[in-house]
Amino acid sequence: MADVEAWLGDVGLALGVPVAEVLPEEMREAMLGLTGEIAHNVVRVAVPWTSYLMGVAVGRGASPEEALRMVNELLPPASTSE
Repeated sequence: MADVEAWLGDVGLALGVPVAEVLPEEMREAMLGLTGEIAHNVVRVAVPWTSYLMGVAVGRGASPEEALRMVNELLPPASTSE
């Protein structure tokens, strides 16, 4: 399935999660940026596990923005190649 909107709609429906409400466009962009940083500066396999842990934290009451901020603060400094 190439259509991400259709996929997210199907997943949201199956899980009983209102996608438009809990994953607005700005949150998608922030998550993509964070997961890219994790993949490149930590290790790629940490991306889905970190995303899962963030989801659990949000489910337990953390705001999505707070979860993003906290994980962003844990990222190692980006390596610079000269």
